[in-house]
Amino acid sequence: MFVQELAPLAGSLGLSALFAALPLATVLVLLGVVRMKAHQAGLIGLLVALIVAVAVYGMPVGQAISSGFQGAAFGLFPIMWIVVNALWIYRITVRTGHFDVLRRSFGRVSDDPRIQALIIAFCFGALMEALAGFGAPVAISSVMLVALGFTPVRAAVVALVANTAPVAFGAMGTPVVTLAQVTGLPLDTVSSIVGRQTPILALFVPLLLVIIVDGRRGLRETWMPALVCGAAFGVVQFAAANFVSAQLADIGAALAGAAALVALPAARKPAREEVRASVLTGVATETMDRPEDRGEVFRAYLPYGLIIVIFSLGQLPPVKRLLDAATWKFDWPALSVASSSGKPVSGNTFSLPFLNTGGTLVLIAGILTAIFLRFKARDAVREWGGTVHELRFAILTVTSVLALAYVMNLSGQATTIGYFIAGAGAGLAFLSPVLGWFGVAVSGSDTSANALFGALQVTAAHQAGLPAELLAAANSSGGVLGKMISPQNLSIACAAAMLPGEEGTLLRKVLPWSLGLLFVMCLIVAAQASFLSGMLP
Repeated sequence: MFVQELAPLAGSLGLSALFAALPLATVLVLLGVVRMKAHQAGLIGLLVALIVAVAVYGMPVGQAISSGFQGAAFGLFPIMWIVVNALWIYRITVRTGHFDVLRRSFGRVSDDPRIQALIIAFCFGALMEALAGFGAPVAISSVMLVALGFTPVRAAVVALVANTAPVAFGAMGTPVVTLAQVTGLPLDTVSSIVGRQTPILALFVPLLLVIIVDGRRGLRETWMPALVCGAAFGVVQFAAANFVSAQLADIGAALAGAAALVALPAARKPAREEVRASVLTGVATETMDRPEDRGEVFRAYLPYGLIIVIFSLGQLPPVKRLLDAATWKFDWPALSVASSSGKPVSGNTFSLPFLNTGGTLVLIAGILTAIFLRFKARDAVREWGGTVHELRFAILTVTSVLALAYVMNLSGQATTIGYFIAGAGAGLAFLSPVLGWFGVAVSGSDTSANALFGALQVTAAHQAGLPAELLAAANSSGGVLGKMISPQNLSIACAAAMLPGEEGTLLRKVLPWSLGLLFVMCLIVAAQASFLSGMLP
């Protein structure tokens, strides 16, 4: 059995932490300075992690490689399994023309571009984050806003900033599920605490969006709809994360935010022409005024309704027990690791939930969608294959980053960094969201950042005498604010809004919002660790 060491280099924790940080530093430099493609940077970072694990930490070569394969396997299933199937449904709706129906339906709820930004980027973007995540909300929201007449830069910035509050529960709760997996903490506990942090962000983000769209005038004239939308979103996200299911938190929140806007008379008031003229300076799609019959609109919303129904049924105790019965839990081959205390780590075993996983449930919804939309089976299979091909580099990126994370966690590198960071003592509570922010800024994924830093946060919390669940949750909640500045998301926004080579422009526009919201999250976590500890479950 391989036993992890805290300070393998001359007994020095600082020197050992320096070497342990090399894989992450490599990825950061390759992405931010060399501007290498994310999947290439991830593979090179994985290689560095393997070298450090073997040469510095003394991990047997076979076990180091095996731990990397386990991380890659987790990246494929369940993480990319849900992304592929969710985007497959989106591709089917595009092929059948129902995505255009959906887009026009949103445009008719209100002709006020500030309200349209809330409905599309914040509410529908949150729904897409719930179903797919990994850049899909930014891409789809940007396309919709440009079609309504937003300038490409404004559409991209709105989509990026909106993609914050729902991220921790995106892709059917994949980030928090991953966080629970790598830390060994109960999913319900982690979900509950994240659900008491990100809903606070939801109050601010809609207000920021109307400022981005129309400056002070936008805030002065539409603060009420923005606040109501954010409050409805936050309340339902809190309730679902704490009392229902992490997988359904964003779905319920997105629908609640949209329903609040539709029900609020102030949100449906026609916009003054001067507002539309100053905000919508782009070219709207000509087909926006095309009429639709109710049947087409119903079918456009049907895929998302099916997903909600199927996931809701999956949470019923009898159904859940039936689905859980198809889970295969086994000892991972060629892996036997103990922590520095001598206790076997949870990473020695691996679970494959064949049925009770978001990707399988979304696949079922996709099959039903194809049937109800009368999409031929042969074409559906072809679209699924096309989705995999489209995501091939994203798949490689996610698997390489998670392989790197598992090597760092199982070799003890993450533990060393955690003990070193624990030297911040009580100040660690304030700094813990920054780690998550940094991880998402580098990897483009809250899931990957949780895999990279989740175990580290728990280790640091134990050493500093802070609640491990709080710091682990702070990693995910802080991470959501790094997504808007990640190279991966910036590239997706530029591609969707037809802004080739303008990643630097978007970064300069969204960085202040990212840092400002990060500071707010740091204050929230620091308060929860001290005088607001009553907020914790």
